[in-house]
Amino acid sequence: MNLLRETAGRIGRLSEEAMRQAEERQARLTKPPGSLGMLEWLGIRVAGIQGRFPPEAERKVIFTLAADHGVAEEGVSAFPKEVTRQMVLNFLRGGAAINVLARHAGAEVVVVDMGVEGELEHPELVSRKIGYGTGNIAREPAMSREEAVRAVEAGIEVASEVIESRGAQVIGVGDMGIANTTASAAVCAAITGRAPEEVTGRGTGVSDDAWRRKVEVVRRALKLNAPDPEDPLDVLAKVGGYEIAGIAGVILAGAAMRVPVLIDGFISTAGALIAAGMAPACREFMLASHRSAEPGHRVMLEHLSLKPILDLNLRLGEGTGAALAMHIVEASVKVLREMATFDEAGVEEKLG
Repeated sequence: MNLLRETAGRIGRLSEEAMRQAEERQARLTKPPGSLGMLEWLGIRVAGIQGRFPPEAERKVIFTLAADHGVAEEGVSAFPKEVTRQMVLNFLRGGAAINVLARHAGAEVVVVDMGVEGELEHPELVSRKIGYGTGNIAREPAMSREEAVRAVEAGIEVASEVIESRGAQVIGVGDMGIANTTASAAVCAAITGRAPEEVTGRGTGVSDDAWRRKVEVVRRALKLNAPDPEDPLDVLAKVGGYEIAGIAGVILAGAAMRVPVLIDGFISTAGALIAAGMAPACREFMLASHRSAEPGHRVMLEHLSLKPILDLNLRLGEGTGAALAMHIVEASVKVLREMATFDEAGVEEKLG
């Protein structure tokens, strides 16, 4: 708990001076004011997060955290839980969507085992296993409060080490875990107060009957475990997941180290809800990469007051949305750094 408290305590505020410098340069660039839309806001925001002008966004890392969920036993996913382990190995071999999109973005992928069922060995795997899958939240809590703290702190440790050693200037968070949309829907409903049927989606593409069963599982989990919406660690321990906890830790570390954190989809944003509950100041350091097709994701983004950069009907996870949004973030920074001002280009400014 000491690392969690210390990290939350180090989260500062956006740099008003860096944002002022970025805003002043934006106003002098050779374009009509506001004509680059969100790119202008992003460049200013990244400068404020990093606390420097001009900002930088060349060194990029995506953290893909994986864990299994006991609630998979309730038939809430279209895939068996063995797929979690198989997909982690696919990540490590470089064959998954996140690997392709991260390579395209020039980003490194760091794969973290937070609680995959069974043993995994690979030289590139970061192992921070808290347990071999969570408890079935339809029948018992996901984990103990102590395990929840350990999982969040494991995420903090991994992110801090990687950011420092790689000199990461932008990071993203992603996930892997069969049935983790069920846990994320429970986290969303618990924290936002919305009904399970409003925030529970089809995840891996389940049928109508399976979706209704999934909604009922979320409802049962909330009734049985009674998570306290005012206590994010309680919500995490009772209905969350090890990878959701680790994602929350990565977000907290990024915020404490003044690195922009691109939040991926539904599961990553469940981690963001937990992180924001523990340290409200970290919201300022988050960037929403996209809006997921999962209905609960819109609810989460509204709760966090985050505006998505992209809307591509994605629902894969892994950090794929974060990888795609990295192109936009890097472009926003390059506009600030490389675009000429009216004076530099010898172009007449707007009349009046």
